[in-house]
Parts: sequence; structure tokens; C-alpha cells
Amino acid sequence: MMKAALDGNGIHTEMAAISRTFVMKCGGSTLEELPDSFYEDLVKLQGSGIQPVIVHGGGPAISENLSKLGIETKFVNGLRYTSEEVLDVVEMVLAGSINKKIVRRIGQSSGKALGLSGVDGDLIVARPVSASAEVGLVGDVVGVNASLIEGVLKLGYMPVIAPVGVGANGQRYNINADTAAGAVASELGVQRMIVVTDVPGILKSVNGEKRVLPVVTVQQIEDMILSGEIYGGMIPKVRAAIACINGKVREVVIVDGSQPGVLGKVLAGEIIGTKIMRM
Repeated sequence: MMKAALDGNGIHTEMAAISRTFVMKCGGSTLEELPDSFYEDLVKLQGSGIQPVIVHGGGPAISENLSKLGIETKFVNGLRYTSEEVLDVVEMVLAGSINKKIVRRIGQSSGKALGLSGVDGDLIVARPVSASAEVGLVGDVVGVNASLIEGVLKLGYMPVIAPVGVGANGQRYNINADTAAGAVASELGVQRMIVVTDVPGILKSVNGEKRVLPVVTVQQIEDMILSGEIYGGMIPKVRAAIACINGKVREVVIVDGSQPGVLGKVLAGEIIGTKIMRM
């Protein structure tokens, strides 16, 4: 965690820095579609003293590159089966092309960003998931080097993190981006994580019509997963949100990144998307 300053207001200084920081998770395909105005908003927030930390995915681009290379794509319970061969492509796409494209787009909007992989400086330390026999080199996060992220922020750069983790023996792991973002948010001790997607939030059928739920609790999410109202790629998003909220994060907000000024609206406390909160 961020160290308190040595003066009498040290603890207040630390807490103020944490409150100005938020973690944003965004899928690689969503980032591709986001308008320039989204990046301009990010840079305005950075200029105002708010510190975004970005964790990104890139599933569709990974699948596309595997297909080009003639490598089979296989999913087991929503997790990509990851061999060493697949992991080479995962790292190339996540830590390479997608990560650097995000950094470039922030730079084109006159912002300052620094791209990192979870392998850099042991930023994301991982171990095999319990189902590793079925899914291969997929990892669970066991540690986050928060001091490295805080150092990048102090230099005035926006950290852009690719979710590839590293084990104690130097083994790389493919990490679900939602899981990685949740772990980063919890370790940094931020109050809020924003999940930027291409949907307006968590939807629920009301009288045959799909409506966005403005606020949901952890128990409501569990009930909706059991009923099948939350399914597919939304499940890891909400699971990561729940894991985060059980840690130090107060709330997670799922929003549509194409909405104008969406980040500023969330940070200002406007009702937008779906807010997931503790009971």
C-alpha cells in the first residue's frame, strides 16, 4: 500500500491519494471500439489529479491470431485452454499489440501512459488455478506489486496493465482480465472499480422487457447466475466484482464505454450503468 507521508498529515495524504485513484477494466474488443472522446475524457481526469489505472483484456484478438497461426482455440467453463504455445500468442497480443495501442491512443489525446505486463517487476504474481489439469496455464492472482503501480502514478503516468502473471518459478500464466483488475483494485485499496463494456450494465427481464439494474447486491447477483439471467462472459465480470467487494473496494460499476463522459459521470456519483455493492 501507499506509504503515509512523514508529516503530521501523513495518513490523510495517503487516503487522499487512494481516493483519487480508480481502477478501470476494459476488454480488448471494447477498447478497439471506444471513441476518441473516451480517451480524451481519461486524459482530462488525469489532468485534474485523478489517477486511472487500466487493466485490459484482448480475447477476440487472441483468438484471431491463434486462428491465423493454425492453433486451436478451446474454452473450458469460460476459461481459454492455455498451453505454452497458446501462451506465447496470449503474451504477444496482450502485452504487445493491444497494450501498446492503448498507450498510443492515450498519447494521441495528449495523455501520459506506461504499458506494463503482469510479468514486469513481478507486478502480478500467480499460481495455477485449481482446474489447471483441464485449462492448462491459467492462473489465479496471489499477489500484486502495488508499489510498482504507485511509482508509475507518482511519475505522472497512467499504468496500462496486461493480465499475464508470473509464478514463483518464473512460469507465465494467462490471467482473466476481470480477475486481474479485481486483484489490482483490492491491493491498491481504491474505493471504486469501473468495468467498461459494450453493454449498459446488468440487465434483468421486467414484464418481458430488458432493463438495466441501477444497483445490485452480491446476493442478487448469485441468484441471477443461478436463474440464468447472468450468463456467458458477464459471469467472470461479476465474479471479479464480488471478489473485489469482499476485499477493500467499496463498489464496482459496470458501464457502456460509448456513452459520452461516462467515466466522469461515474466518478461524480451519477446513476449510470449498474453499481454492485456490499449487502
